[in-house]
Amino acid sequence: MLARIAAVRDQIRPSERKLADYAMAHPGDVINLSMAELADRVGVSEPTVARFCAALGCRGFREFKIKLAQDIAGGMPFLHQDLSAGGELNAEGGVPGAVLAGKLFDRTIATLMQVRNNLPADAVDRAADILAAARRIEFYGSGNSGTVAEDIQRKFFRLGMPTVAYTDSHVYFASALTLAKGDAVVAVSSTGRTRDILDAVRNARKAGADVVALTRSGSPLAEMATVSLVADIADDFDIHSPMTVRIAHLVLGDILSIAVALRMGDTLQERLKRHDRAVDAHLSEAVSARAGDS
Repeated sequence: MLARIAAVRDQIRPSERKLADYAMAHPGDVINLSMAELADRVGVSEPTVARFCAALGCRGFREFKIKLAQDIAGGMPFLHQDLSAGGELNAEGGVPGAVLAGKLFDRTIATLMQVRNNLPADAVDRAADILAAARRIEFYGSGNSGTVAEDIQRKFFRLGMPTVAYTDSHVYFASALTLAKGDAVVAVSSTGRTRDILDAVRNARKAGADVVALTRSGSPLAEMATVSLVADIADDFDIHSPMTVRIAHLVLGDILSIAVALRMGDTLQERLKRHDRAVDAHLSEAVSARAGDS
């Protein structure tokens, strides 16, 4: 809920922004106030409080307080909790597609806004400088984070950089031992506490390589890395969870690859043109070969 408030703050009326600012600064106080007390404390009307709650997707002040309390207790409520608490079931007992899509988009947008607002520009610059100068880049991740690591690696591979992605813990543990000064690792972990990732990163740092981490702030991985791009997102592994941390890490990977591409300048543009010409020629030959066979 706090992330959702931050996401809509600049889109609501000035009087409602006063409520947003107060709720973000004093969430613990808000959950113990009545609507009239909150309106009086902030200096707005009760209808303004009602509009503010509606702008956040809540059906009333009570639902707003429940979701805010859940946020305080354990992070943002997960998608299945939003739906079960909402009671928005259709005649067949299922969740209407429009409701599901709306909540999923709202959650994802709020998460990305939260990550954007907390992302230090100097961390992006430091990470891009390390990767642009690296002799070799290895991408590590396990499970869902492994899929993200592979996706980011493919973006860097297209830039013509020597890269590889490993999702097997035994492989990236051993590979990190072969690195040296001038090499770099991009380690992806939503918790920053996965033992296999930490062991591999420890190996890489001892070998002299730099490590860029996509992880949580204050985690062991964040502390161990040369530079960290953090996404502090409350997420779980329930089947109904949108796994917004994965989307945030994919966006961070896009940011890094584009930042490195910009640092490569005209050299990259020429390389991409040669790549596209070679691919076009290959496809033309393949089409001609198939036509000849027929």
